[in-house]
Amino acid sequence: MLSNRVLLFSLRSRSTLRTFASTSSFWNAGLVTPKVNYEEKYAEKLQQRARERGKSVEDLHTELKEKEKQRRLQTLQEASSPSSGASESPLVTKPSPSTPPAASNTPAAAARKDSSPVKPLSNIFNVDKILQSPHTPEQISILWRAYHGSRSGGTGRGYLCAALPVETYEKMLDVASKYPRFVIPVPRENAEVEGNPNEPAYEFYLMEWGFHGPPPEPVTNSDLFAQHRPSSNPQTSTILFTPLQEYKLRTSFATPYLVLTHYTDLAKSHGLVLLRGEITPSAATSSPSAGANADEGRFMLSQQDAQLLAIHVQRFYLWNEGSEERATLLKAFHETPGEFKWEELLKHTDFTP
Repeated sequence: MLSNRVLLFSLRSRSTLRTFASTSSFWNAGLVTPKVNYEEKYAEKLQQRARERGKSVEDLHTELKEKEKQRRLQTLQEASSPSSGASESPLVTKPSPSTPPAASNTPAAAARKDSSPVKPLSNIFNVDKILQSPHTPEQISILWRAYHGSRSGGTGRGYLCAALPVETYEKMLDVASKYPRFVIPVPRENAEVEGNPNEPAYEFYLMEWGFHGPPPEPVTNSDLFAQHRPSSNPQTSTILFTPLQEYKLRTSFATPYLVLTHYTDLAKSHGLVLLRGEITPSAATSSPSAGANADEGRFMLSQQDAQLLAIHVQRFYLWNEGSEERATLLKAFHETPGEFKWEELLKHTDFTP
């Protein structure tokens, strides 16, 4: 039997689904069971603050949500930084003994100066070396996978990686800009549904897209005096995956168990978007997922569950022939939540034969 903190659903237990649908307000923004209508209680103060700042109340809500999302992402990166130090791989940018001190401040290695919480690609990957000699997208993809495979003592645990054609990423980005939230069920084979031990159980994860603007087009050390041009790269984006029950309990203070980052620095130059997934170390929070086994107990998710969540991003956000039903589900979740069917969602996330 799982802890009460884990939200489980039965595939055929319609009463469970009806009870959850009637008591949860996650259909609209927040995913929190309302106890007090704060908008009504503080409506006058909100309107006054909005007038003072020359914005609407809706703009204030949006701004606050974005700040909270960035704070959560920054907290997660700080918690995982000891396990992602740049000294573990030769692909990480390191100043050479023959390199003058000023080289460490070159545009290729400099951190972004905006408010993006995303760790710069140049802090992970030696972009300057990539640009100094011709590299095909296939070669960059191999280097990217080799780098992440070398982490965690050569096991690669705690990380996911992939390289996407820029056209594929832009299609998903277009859909995500319209539908930035969704829920993904993860099967729990060793769990029991209370009152129905023979029914399959699932743990639901809230996924949230975040958009952080296009990164500057990288230049090499020899291009220090190149004229600055507006970036033509697509936006960098992140996807946070948080257990739905955890989010309902802690709202914006909930710790995401998995963060996917799409790095678009090489999109214009090489037609490639680099995907990096980071599973939260268990030290960052106190309640590992029910799917995290003993071998991977120092992470909040098992490697298999993290891969499953990442796969579903493409399944629901890359619309093509054969994805019409999944696209309908994603639209219904945002536009007509009353028509959203949990049974249909489970059909499209079940990989069992």
